[in-house]
Amino acid sequence: MNSGVAETAVRTVLEIERATALAQVQQAVRAFAGPFGYDRFVLFSASSARDEVLERIYWVEGDWFGDGLTIDADNYVRRCPVTRHILETREPFFWTKTRQADGDRYRVVRRPLGSGPHGLQVPVFGPLGLEGAMSLGGGQVDSSAEVRVLLAMVATAAFFSARRLLEAPGTQVVRKLSDRERQVLAWTAAGRRQADIAATLGLSERTVENHLRAARRRLGVATTAQAIKTAIHNGDLDG
Repeated sequence: MNSGVAETAVRTVLEIERATALAQVQQAVRAFAGPFGYDRFVLFSASSARDEVLERIYWVEGDWFGDGLTIDADNYVRRCPVTRHILETREPFFWTKTRQADGDRYRVVRRPLGSGPHGLQVPVFGPLGLEGAMSLGGGQVDSSAEVRVLLAMVATAAFFSARRLLEAPGTQVVRKLSDRERQVLAWTAAGRRQADIAATLGLSERTVENHLRAARRRLGVATTAQAIKTAIHNGDLDG
């Protein structure tokens, strides 16, 4: 690995971690990724407990689909189906898009070749499992193993800094539980086992655990006991 590029990546990560505004995070990512051909960026929070995976877009930039239209959470996931691959892997992966007679075809590939667009998707994990991801794209991109490793470092730092800046503790976005999360948390607070909750609600035990994980993440805590305590304090559950 080129030591100069690696050093630049470390400096970029440190710059991102010190950022006090999202614009600083964006500029640092652009400056590092641009020389490798990446000029399109999507940074978002995600959860394996949601059918649509993507929760909130923190940053979107670039003409991802060649039509100049604004991208939101719905059309990004719908038009870039490889996003769901973050549910099946813990490693960054490359993707490529090819135009065919019946429409665009997206594929997860070992290394993209030929004309683009191509991109790199970086899933981000924390103590509660999948927490978000960043996708970087471009027409002709450097897809070497070295660049993949360094971009993953930068993307992970960008995600956690963006979440720190945009979803500060106490905001409605972070603390608002869904009805199902509240329901599962209430049954857990009442002492019911996950297997019993699953049977009562007609869910799988894995789905129950996913809802508990999402509740912990949304409330910004590490354990279910802390989530129950916080939810009671917020008035989401009866004490």
